[in-house]
Formats: sequence, C-alpha cells, structure tokens
Amino acid sequence: MDINKPKIISLFSGAGGLDIGFEKAGFRTVYATDVWQTACDTLQKNNMADEVFCGDVRDIDLKSLKEKYGDIDCLIGGPPCPPYSQTRHYLIGKADGFDDEHAGFAVPEYFRALESLSPKIFFFENVDGFTFKTHQYEFDFLKKKADELGYNITFKVVNCANYGVPQTRKRFFCIGVKKELPEFVFPEETHADPDKNSEKKPWITCGEVIGDFDFITDEEKEQRPGAKDYDLLCEIPAGDNYLYFTEKRGYPNPKFKWKSRYWTFLLKLTPDRPSWTIQASFSTNQGPFHWRNRFLRIEELKRIQTIPDEYELCGDFKEQWRQVGNAVPSDMAYVIASAIKEAYFNGR
Repeated sequence: MDINKPKIISLFSGAGGLDIGFEKAGFRTVYATDVWQTACDTLQKNNMADEVFCGDVRDIDLKSLKEKYGDIDCLIGGPPCPPYSQTRHYLIGKADGFDDEHAGFAVPEYFRALESLSPKIFFFENVDGFTFKTHQYEFDFLKKKADELGYNITFKVVNCANYGVPQTRKRFFCIGVKKELPEFVFPEETHADPDKNSEKKPWITCGEVIGDFDFITDEEKEQRPGAKDYDLLCEIPAGDNYLYFTEKRGYPNPKFKWKSRYWTFLLKLTPDRPSWTIQASFSTNQGPFHWRNRFLRIEELKRIQTIPDEYELCGDFKEQWRQVGNAVPSDMAYVIASAIKEAYFNGR
C-alpha cells in the first residue's frame, strides 16, 4: 500500500464494504477491526488493511494505535445497527439504543476512538432509524460528542439508489470534520426514480446488474423459497409481495390481512427496478427473492451491494450472506470517500 495515502482506521469493519470504497478513492486502511472471526478472515484474505484485529472494540488500546500509526486522517465505521432497526420495535421486551445488551456500547465506543485518535475526518454510518424520535437520546449524544471533540458535522439519510447503487437502501451517513476545516458537502445525487424525475439518470435496475444470472439450476428447482408458501410465491408478480393476496388489493380469495406481516414477506424482485434492501439474515420466507422464484445467490448479492465480483468472502453460505447484507454498498462508500478526498486531501 502507498504510505503517502491518507490513513484510515476502520471500526466494525465487517466484510469491508466501506473499506473497499475508501481504498478505491485513494485511502489506505492501516487498521481494521471486527468481533466476528469470519469477517476478519475476509478482510485478511482480501488484504483490506495493514493490520486486522479480531476482538471486542472495547479491548482496543487506542493509545498504542496512535503511537504505532501516528496521525490518523480518517476514522470510519458503522456501529452494529440492530439497536436502531425498525424491526426492533416488534420485539416485545427487547431493549434498544444504548440499552441493547449486545451492541448498545458500540456508538459510545466509536466516540471513544474519535476522542483518542483525533482524526481530521470521521465517517459514521447506521440505519435511518438512528434519526427517529425513538432514538433522540442517541442522536443527541452523537451531535453533542462531535461538538465537544471539535467537529462540525453534516448528516443525511441517503437512498443509495440515488447515487447509482442498484438497491433502494436507506442509510444514515454523518461526516464530521475538524472545526478549522470547511464543512463537508454531500455530493449531488446522480440518479432518480424514472417515474418521478427525468432530469437525472434513471435508477440502475436489477436486470442491469444480475441479468446474466437470469436462469435457474436443477439444484435450485429442488429448493423452495417461501417454505410452506412457495406456491403462493410463484403466483406473486415480479416486484410484489404478500399484499398481492389481500382484499385491499382486490384478490378474490384473500390469503392475508393488510399489513399483517413484515413487508419483506414473500417479496420478489423485478428486473425493472433496483433491489429493495438486502437483509443481513438469510430467510426462507423474507425476501427479496429472485423473480424466477428462487433464492438469490451470493454472486447476485455482491452485485446488488456493488462489492466487486472478485472479492472473496469467507465462511459458509449463510455467513457470506450475513457479511454482504451488513455491508455498506461499496460504490456508495466510494462516492462519499471521493468527496472527502477531494475536499480535504487533494494532492495526496
């Protein structure tokens, strides 16, 4: 790696979706970390960082990191999102936000790293639910800590499809810059829903990126996505979900009540629009599924998440799915990283 490139420390790195984009934009990840060994194996296999630490972020000796790597230009990371996910509201008795027993500590740990490393720039990513009123305390914490540590922040809930990603994936991005530097400005959106805006490029569709996988193998014919509702899945038109079988939609013999299931239940892609959000957990009945009534393949998930075809994922099928589903789309990361590079590291 070029030692003159701006240096990054990457937290909660997962499979490296953010790191791929930042590397493409001309950054160098000197240190990446995740608590999951399979994700760390993926990072190492693809040489995504000078050093990969596999362990709890609370165990990182940040002082020694700064002594080892010197001044850090950029801190990047997306703390685990389940505490802020919309689906958490459906789990009775399950604490969310900072009270989540498994990952509530992650956001404060991100800011512990920010305080210790004091980079020029930080990039923080999470689900759009982070900005909801139900998480006002956590959102206020982010804003207050950034200000106390000497950063101006710019934030936005981004629909990745509006930046050329073939997926209508909404995520919260927050970029902080040292107060003596100009505030960050998000790049202009380049794409739009063609039904609503004809001035920008049309959204990139599933057909464009996974159309060469538009077939079904003999092995896949034996699989039954949708589980006991497989036959219903086969009836659903491409681009629709279980709501197709409701009275409100005019189905003559309704199978389900309106909004009685998760919206992703029996959700099927269409080649004519981007994918809906790829979830981190593989499911037999929660989509999106391929329009040919089969499970999506890892190769297709990578295309939808704009992870390069040649990028190698470790682990079994479900572990690879989890890594891809948790990732920030690499092309989206590249757009933000390129804007950061041009604004604050021009010439490096």
